[in-house]
Amino acid sequence: MIDVAIIGCGPVGALAANLLGKQGLSVVVLEKEVEHYPLPRAVHLDHEMMRLFQSAGVIDRVAPDMVATDGHLHIGADHGVIRYMGTVGKPKPFGWSNDYFFCQPEFEAHLRDAFAQNGDINLLLGAEFSALEQHDSHVTVRYFLNSTKMHLERTEQHLNARWVIAADGSRSPVRKSLSVKLDDLDFEEPWLVVDAEVDGPVTFPPLTGVPEGADLQRLSVMMCDPARPATIVPGRRNHRRWEFMLLPHEDDAEMMREENVSALVGAWMKDVPHKIVRAATYRFHGLVAEQWQVGRVFLAGDAAHQTPPFFGQGMCHGLRDVANLAWKMAAIANNGADEAILDTYQPERDPHVRGVIGAAVAAGRYICELDLAKALARDLNIREQAAKKAGETAADLIPAIATGFIAPGTAAAGERFIQPALADGRKLDDLVGQGWRLFVRDAGPDGAISARDLPDGGAVLAWLEARGADAVLVRPDHYVFGTGNPADLIAARDALLGFKQEIAA
Repeated sequence: MIDVAIIGCGPVGALAANLLGKQGLSVVVLEKEVEHYPLPRAVHLDHEMMRLFQSAGVIDRVAPDMVATDGHLHIGADHGVIRYMGTVGKPKPFGWSNDYFFCQPEFEAHLRDAFAQNGDINLLLGAEFSALEQHDSHVTVRYFLNSTKMHLERTEQHLNARWVIAADGSRSPVRKSLSVKLDDLDFEEPWLVVDAEVDGPVTFPPLTGVPEGADLQRLSVMMCDPARPATIVPGRRNHRRWEFMLLPHEDDAEMMREENVSALVGAWMKDVPHKIVRAATYRFHGLVAEQWQVGRVFLAGDAAHQTPPFFGQGMCHGLRDVANLAWKMAAIANNGADEAILDTYQPERDPHVRGVIGAAVAAGRYICELDLAKALARDLNIREQAAKKAGETAADLIPAIATGFIAPGTAAAGERFIQPALADGRKLDDLVGQGWRLFVRDAGPDGAISARDLPDGGAVLAWLEARGADAVLVRPDHYVFGTGNPADLIAARDALLGFKQEIAA
């Protein structure tokens, strides 16, 4: 019997395999497609994902192909800036730029290539999920092995796993087999998504209010134009993406015709040579599964939730999901922790996801406004709100974990912990490693890390002092467990893990 069966080998399933394998768990990944999907789909991720790639030991593979960018810019009906979520000139408390764009096929290939170095990970291509049966100690997963040689009959196989992670997409056969319903957050809008290879800069109309230092070629630009809402997204190398809202009278198939796609994109390219790579229509949804865990089966990524793409957090949600599961499964398998800690998965992740989806849906509603008078009133209101803020970034959208495996009532519990750069150019995790980390102001228990001794310019010490805390205990997924007395934090953690005595950090 293996430890974990992962169904689906997109970015979410592949990261899950690397995180689990690196911690010594045996993993089988079932992927129904025999050939790798060659076209771009997801294009954005953030600093938290880069830190998770550090945890999974894949950062050196993926980082060279990531393009750091400067945030998000929303343009109103009058072609003036109404909202800027930018990072130009701002500090990087988590060690990485806030926004990155990438090419998904390239990214997925890097994650899969890392399987060989990350332990007992077996990828089965052409393995199509068919059914599962749950038992007291394991799950039996049934699947068909498909072949590129179509004359061969499909053969049904099965495996037994302690747990199953279903990262099998928005149409998730696993979710359907479990009869899990989706909670519809009442947002659905049709958009045409176009990917292109371009040999020059995108041409924008004259815009007003663009912040000093902001480069339109390095920003995700949202044109909140009631004539045609659209997003222009930078990409890897010469890749660019456009997303065009379809108007009420427009037909999906008609708008995907080559001449219509060319006309929409061509307006932004002027005399710049370009080649359309893909055009597809989507319904942007806000959906969340009512149950993320059914027995020993856990839904993750699009199988558990679907987020409108206005802040580029859809795939990020899924990567957070599996990071949350991976350290808990490893604590059980490796250290004998109580399996009940997995019951904190949905209570931690569901409110988190709903908070971001709520922000994306709210943005989607004003972005998709097609009435000019209402759009102008919207612009005035958003500008008034922005004037009251000191500046925001997409990182501000991510709420703290409010309940679950944290020490409630302590300062900063559930927040993401900082990762300052070190004097030698490395980042904090490169020095202190992964897993549980206990940072103290001065001295503490064996294994504690003295903030005064860190070559990070005093960032961790300043973080502790700002919260009036003697110590902070950080979870393996980089969220703060709690702050306070070191011994009390260790005891609280071990109690939740089901231990009477401390385990090694």
